[in-house]
Amino acid sequence: MISLVELNEKNWMDFAGLSVKESQKHFLTDNIGIIARGYVYRSSGARVIGIADDELAIGLVMVRNMDEDPACYEIQQFMIDRRYQGKGYGTQALKMILSELEKERKCDCVEVCVKMNDIAALHVYEKLGFADTGYIDEAVPDSFNLMYNFKKNEDKVSISEVE
Repeated sequence: MISLVELNEKNWMDFAGLSVKESQKHFLTDNIGIIARGYVYRSSGARVIGIADDELAIGLVMVRNMDEDPACYEIQQFMIDRRYQGKGYGTQALKMILSELEKERKCDCVEVCVKMNDIAALHVYEKLGFADTGYIDEAVPDSFNLMYNFKKNEDKVSISEVE
């Protein structure tokens, strides 16, 4: 059963050793970088969350709060280990993350920047209701800026679907 796990001094190395396929490595930083990024952005509510199947570490995500307009949650890094891709874990984990953020509800939306050629990631985000905002960040002109709105997607991510 998929669960979201708080990283701590006992389990962080289990998640740090995970890796994506070679062809995906240019889409995100390695897991030590993701964990470090969570620490650096801690003043903006950043948290690095492990994704597990029972006790087995299978993925990692970093989420932070953004105060920019519009104020939203931002998924900066989201990965499923190469050995567990293509089995629905990413979709299920993302549903759980969205459900948790919606319960917390400090913001009404979630934003993610995805490389235009990362077809697999784009498919997962779009399947769950993320839509292209049309905004192109000058720092990453080869990326789509996708937004998930809790109000528009209330029927798409329900607790019953996650369990």
